[in-house]
Order: sequence, then C-alpha cells, then structure tokens
Amino acid sequence: MALSALAVLDGTVLPADEATINVTDLGLLRGDGVFEVVKVYDGRPFALDDHLRRMANSAHNLRLEIDLSAVRADVDALLAEAGPVNGAIRFLVSRDGRRIGLVEAVPEIAPSVALARVEYVPPRILDGVKSLSYAGNMLAQRIAKEKGFDEALLVTPHGRVLEAPTSSFFASFDGETLVTPPLSDRVLDSITRRRLLSLLPHAREEVITYDSLGRVREAFLASTTREVQAVSRVDDTTFPDTPGALTRAAVDVFAAHVREEIAPA
Repeated sequence: MALSALAVLDGTVLPADEATINVTDLGLLRGDGVFEVVKVYDGRPFALDDHLRRMANSAHNLRLEIDLSAVRADVDALLAEAGPVNGAIRFLVSRDGRRIGLVEAVPEIAPSVALARVEYVPPRILDGVKSLSYAGNMLAQRIAKEKGFDEALLVTPHGRVLEAPTSSFFASFDGETLVTPPLSDRVLDSITRRRLLSLLPHAREEVITYDSLGRVREAFLASTTREVQAVSRVDDTTFPDTPGALTRAAVDVFAAHVREEIAPA
C-alpha cells in the first residue's frame, strides 16, 4: 500500500479512500476540531507525547472533549500497519468526535526558501489552539506564491514579524545569537521551536520587526516536517549568509537530537 493511502478512523485501520465521515460533521462544515502532525523516522514517531499534550491543550481551550488514550491507540495502530516508514502522521479530532489519522509523505525540502510579507492579525480567541481552521494560513501561502515566492512570512499591520503559515521563524542579527518571535505575539507554540530554544545555547525569544530585517545576517524556518530550512530572503531583502553557520549548526543539532530520542531503548 502506498505511503499516503493508509488511514485510521475511530480505531479502525483501512485504506484512506475508504475512510469516510458524515458531511454534516462540524469539523468539515466549520473547521471545528483540533489536529497534530508527527514526523516518523523508520516507523518511529518523534515527540509524540509533546504533540498529544498540545492536542489536549488545544481541545481544552476549544471546549472540545477528546479521549487522548484513544487517539494514542489510533496512532499506534496506524504505525503498526504502516511499518518502518519515513513520513508523517496527521491526526485530528472533529467537533462530532470523529478520530482520523492519515499517513502522509513528507515533501522534499529545498535547501532554502524565499519569503514574501503577508499581513496577518492572529485571532486572539484561538490563542493556544491548533485548530482545523487553517484557511487563513493556506491563503497566505497562495498569496506569497502568486508574488513569485516560496512561502509567506506573516507580519502584523504594525510591522511585527510572527511566523510562516506552518513554521516558526528564527533570525540572527549578529552571527552569534538566534532570536524568534515570543509566544506573547500569538505565534504557535511549535514543538520544533521549543526544542531548538532548549538545544541551542544562544537562542532566545525576542520581538522582530519587519523594518529590522535589513540587518539580519541569516534566518531559517523550523517545523515538524521541514525541521530546519534556511531562508535566503524576505521580499527584496537578501540575507548574506544562506545557510549561515548558525543555521547549519541548528540542522546538525536537531538531527542528532531526533536520532537520540527515537533510538531503540
């Protein structure tokens, strides 16, 4: 069975094209639900406990009751059937209580990306929620690509840099330290972001403004599926070090961290 053709629906593993939900499900009609994506290396999920904790927090903030033990069992069943694959598992719970998991291929990651500014105002009511309501993020990506760029960089109307639609933004102004926008700016509490902040000795949270990007020496995006990916430019501002030494170090440190965590006990 192809990597992307496997699913689990409420505990039953089956071909993805046979997994169906009711058209009246509010996860479909309203984007009312929560989801997570976990990277899988040779059949071993990375940071699954972190993802499940974040899903529980998202569900709590969304006033959505979920059975986290059942979600974990679904993921385990899907991994057992998929075998030693390299890819990702997307799992979600809808407002109507349907539990859905999918095995997905991870797109090939280019050495670097060019970002286009897209104005964005985070919805405060969804603070701490990784919900199915991702239309705004996907539209930002399309707008950036219409401009001829690879990805969007979300920036507030007041010029505060936030993140990319599905990844965190890190930058270095001095070639020695890395900064990433603070959670208080309502960026996603990314698990990869959190791990990098703990792994990299000279990384910290700090407000980044769009006007300051001309002083950036190097930058990268970080997420579950892309891990660490260099950023070559934002709009007309090209970063001189792509990938820079800090970006290359982050790639190596994170890869070693993953290998250590998923190693058999």
